[in-house]
Amino acid sequence: MPVIEMRGIERHYDLGEVVVKALNGVDVDIGEGEFVAVMGASGSGKSTLMNIVGCLDRPTAGSYILDGIDTAKIGTDDLADIRNGKIGFVFQGFNLLPRTTALENVELPMLYARGGKISPKLIGERARKALERVGLGGRLHHVPTQLSGGQQQRVAIARALVNEPAILLADEPTGNLDSEMSLEIMTLFQELNEQGITVVMVTHEPDIASFAKRKVTVRDGLILADEPIADRQDAKEALAAWHARHVRFLEKSEATA
Repeated sequence: MPVIEMRGIERHYDLGEVVVKALNGVDVDIGEGEFVAVMGASGSGKSTLMNIVGCLDRPTAGSYILDGIDTAKIGTDDLADIRNGKIGFVFQGFNLLPRTTALENVELPMLYARGGKISPKLIGERARKALERVGLGGRLHHVPTQLSGGQQQRVAIARALVNEPAILLADEPTGNLDSEMSLEIMTLFQELNEQGITVVMVTHEPDIASFAKRKVTVRDGLILADEPIADRQDAKEALAAWHARHVRFLEKSEATA
């Protein structure tokens, strides 16, 4: 069974005299353990599609089954529970609370959970393990200003993982990062995917999409193409190659100084 199953998804916005048709009948399945890159130009409908995948919006028409649950048959509060429990969000801007430690930022999704209180001890343990999982076990009590951009995004990924979601949904996760940090995040995504986590990533960068296993291209509110990545890149190898080029550049600069 697919984790994401969409049939005939439409999303129209009534602006009075004009109806904007953002999605015009999208059919797509994403299975457990896939790593999918969603691409498309501005205005293509990819953001609208991802809002529906993330249960941040509902379609005008069509059906969306998320991990076996028909999202059209549940109320707003239950949809919020699904959003918190089954989807882990990673945003371009990190969205961390600035005066709050890494550990406390990761604890937030558990504090918002309904239907059963989690003990403070368990919340702390789960948050710590999530940060250790992304390589930040030594940065538990650092606030965002004490972390690099890549480390802040790792905190955001740990926060997304802490409720053990069915899907990791990443919206331009490398948009605010330099080349080295982007490769670090892609290395982490590939490692998480190899552990069985389903990753759906929006990106406008072809080189970032090349680290996924499958590419879905959206245009004019439709799926233009849905195909496996023909020449998938290994992020860990790409990061090692970047470091090697950087070292050679520094050595050359020192030799000519």
